[in-house]
Amino acid sequence: MQPQFIQGNQGRLFVMCREALGADSKGVVLLIPPFAEEMNKSRRMLSLAARALNQKGYATALPDLYGTGDSDGDFGDAHWDGWVDDLSVTLKWLQARNDAPVHLLALRAGALLAARLAADHAFRPASVVLWNPVTQGKQALTQFLRLSIAGNLVGGGGESTADLRQRLMDGESLEIAGYMLAPALAQGLDEATLGPLAEVPPERLIWLEVSSRDEPALSPVGQRQVEAWQSMGVPVTAQAVPGDAFWSTAELVDVPELVAATEAVF
Repeated sequence: MQPQFIQGNQGRLFVMCREALGADSKGVVLLIPPFAEEMNKSRRMLSLAARALNQKGYATALPDLYGTGDSDGDFGDAHWDGWVDDLSVTLKWLQARNDAPVHLLALRAGALLAARLAADHAFRPASVVLWNPVTQGKQALTQFLRLSIAGNLVGGGGESTADLRQRLMDGESLEIAGYMLAPALAQGLDEATLGPLAEVPPERLIWLEVSSRDEPALSPVGQRQVEAWQSMGVPVTAQAVPGDAFWSTAELVDVPELVAATEAVF
């Protein structure tokens, strides 16, 4: 494990790097974290996946985007385009260090960043692995704003998610669940989709979901998205594994089945 800082265009970025075990690296995996508190809840699972991939011969890198973790800046100063740029800087740094195929592993809203990264920088990864991806940023923003609604209900407030969204679009920063959300970040998330992954698809696209059902199955949203991509000729495969939604559980939980499924596709 080699934690280090690299220089981004907004400030220093903290990157947790792990070298591949063995003589030769089979490839490099850039792990892209989710949004806000989901990011903190997911660190252990992303670390477990990185270790498994290291043992299989892949180098890995997990960056803290600007304003998060140990990177420079405050969350309230972060914006969506800046995060895409942070990933681009990390990608170029990885490519300079490793002459090997680059893969992406993205969780939840991180999948939206992965789609933008591939589209904006004419980058075709060897594969993209998506963990329970968010398909529409608009829905993710609405879900995040609902955290404020829940708090306001306790305090007697009466704003709706539409009211909060309008305040953001009017240029006002809002504190949501302990995070200062800037309009530029909210708008970028609101407009983000997985669409770019179909415009220039990776060589392989793998959709993995955890499911709490007795018989694990893709969510209806996931099933529709996978079928839509398949009808367009996008090379996507999908699998559901048993487990809890570790990015939102009250206690930290592991889903070894998801790590095993990820390791199996590499």
